[in-house]
Amino acid sequence: MTTEPQEQSYHYNVMRRAIDRIDNGDASVSLSELAGEMGMSPAHFQRLFSQWVGVSPSRYRQFLTLGHARTLLRERFTTLDAAHASGLSGPGRLHDLFLRWEAMAPGDYAKGGAGLTINWGWFDSPFGPALVMGTDRGICGLAFAAETGTAEAMQDLRSRWPDAHYVENPDALADWVRIAFGLSEAGKKAPMYLIGAPFQIKVWEALLAIPTGHVTTYGEIAASIGNPKAVRAVGTAVGRNPVSWLIPCHRALRKSGELGGYHWGLPVKRAMLAWESAQTGL
Repeated sequence: MTTEPQEQSYHYNVMRRAIDRIDNGDASVSLSELAGEMGMSPAHFQRLFSQWVGVSPSRYRQFLTLGHARTLLRERFTTLDAAHASGLSGPGRLHDLFLRWEAMAPGDYAKGGAGLTINWGWFDSPFGPALVMGTDRGICGLAFAAETGTAEAMQDLRSRWPDAHYVENPDALADWVRIAFGLSEAGKKAPMYLIGAPFQIKVWEALLAIPTGHVTTYGEIAASIGNPKAVRAVGTAVGRNPVSWLIPCHRALRKSGELGGYHWGLPVKRAMLAWESAQTGL
């Protein structure tokens, strides 16, 4: 793992182009044709693709169709009340990411990060260059810049805690990042420090109840936090999630099966859902 966003060891940009080609072209496009359009030999492209997602391009294709979200809602829908009852919420379901978390006190959040030192660094991720931020208590920010650009991602996260002191220090975060992206040995845990308003944290905690490879709806989240009419407010809180991927806001869909929005770009959300589906064998 490097600290330079330009060096994408997981080749997200190639996969992003392949995703677009599969979505917008003939579903029967051959491996040779797809590889040629990516400027690679079929063997190289197949190897690269399988390295990134763990399955072949032909197998992955089914997870990239526009109907995939509806398939997830039909076959992998999670009722959050049941998830909480079965112990999937909070730290109980975080084994798949080897994480533990705590939240900032509301009074401290209101200070806009004053008194906090936040380390930051750029890392490669399966979904393009990732900006990671963290306090001494854990990861507090995670942004994906493949669609937004690095400058916008940086400005976005820093604006959330404007009075904090920011220090470029990727070494302080590297071990946590490796664990968060499943690149470290099992058994270790990475801490996550949630900095948000009380309502936002309730929504983010509900997102943590969605198992890997499953999805839910914004309405389900609203009902699970005891405010079923607050669907719009829930959507806003989901969009303000500062620790994307770790708090899986990409698993929240509209009831219609549409993806809805995604703060770091819909192609990233679709890639995350497809990647998880491939990993879990849907």
